[in-house]
Amino acid sequence: MLEFNNSTPLTMGVELELQIVNRRDYNLTRGSDDLLQIINKTEHGYDIKPEITESMIEIATSVHTDHVEMLAELTTMRSLLVAAADKLNLGLAGGGAHPFQHWEDQRIYPTDRYRLVSDLYGYLAKQFTVYGQHIHIGCASGDAAIRLSHLLARHMPHFIALSASSPFYQGVDTSFQSSRLTSINAFPLSGTMPFLNDWEAFDAYFNKMSHLGIVASMKDFYWDIRPKPEYGTVEIRVCDTPLTIETAVALGAYAQTLSKYYFAQQSLQPAADTYLTYSYNRFQACRFGLNGALINPVTATQVAIKEDILETFELLADVAEELGTTEALELLRQRVLSGQSDADWLRASYEKSGSLSDVVRQQSAVWMAK
Repeated sequence: MLEFNNSTPLTMGVELELQIVNRRDYNLTRGSDDLLQIINKTEHGYDIKPEITESMIEIATSVHTDHVEMLAELTTMRSLLVAAADKLNLGLAGGGAHPFQHWEDQRIYPTDRYRLVSDLYGYLAKQFTVYGQHIHIGCASGDAAIRLSHLLARHMPHFIALSASSPFYQGVDTSFQSSRLTSINAFPLSGTMPFLNDWEAFDAYFNKMSHLGIVASMKDFYWDIRPKPEYGTVEIRVCDTPLTIETAVALGAYAQTLSKYYFAQQSLQPAADTYLTYSYNRFQACRFGLNGALINPVTATQVAIKEDILETFELLADVAEELGTTEALELLRQRVLSGQSDADWLRASYEKSGSLSDVVRQQSAVWMAK
């Protein structure tokens, strides 16, 4: 039996995968071990760990109810990371993909899990040197987590468009706002969770997949959104790592506000038809960002992603007021109204300088708050 460790509803946490770059040409560099060595010389109590390749480092917040407190924690963590990076003459950056690294240059971080992934997936493991933000929302039960996962699925294009920050990949402008998710699409267990109604059905599905030898744990599912039973959360996995921690926190607050709305509206039930247009809507968000279009499979109507986000913010106004997330949603609303995503900012930086190295220098300065 796969046990769901119930948690306090609406608690939240975020994980951010960060780029480690040299300060010569701002390419990725294998710096995670050196960084961790310096960081861990002092007792800090933060969750800072290596990721699948040695040019990545992941930070995770503790459990929060208040996004302002989460921002304060991330600010302190950033100071710790920046001080260590400065000692090593390294840079740290947000962004969903490094603009000009080449996957064959990356080295798998030597843990048993990452070696297993590398053995199974071959070159895909090194291509997985992309950088995402994961958002966790606490749920009172496994049933609540399954329901919330399905209800949030229709909003995944919002999170993709609002966080999009990977327009360049392997030295090329991809013409996508978020190219990162394309790297994840290649994994056989990516995409979406099957349309199951409750935890019992999910447990039966998991046991079948485990018995077939396809999965050993929930970590083997690379779904866009999934229940995380060991934490008692639903985990949103579609976001590129934003260029600033402020945007990352605002996205966490948006997920928390949506979840509060759905927890309160118990009459709203998930619809299997959500998944008829899911892949198309997801592609629109990755390719065109805020200028993409969403198809509503129930009403058979089409709406611009930015309009859908603004309408959702209107719908959530009272809930945000109760939760104290109005300010965070306003930050995202201003981003939508300006039509400027992180991807647009990166492209504009490249147009000015004509140098991808300089783009990374600037995005590193932004993340490190220099």
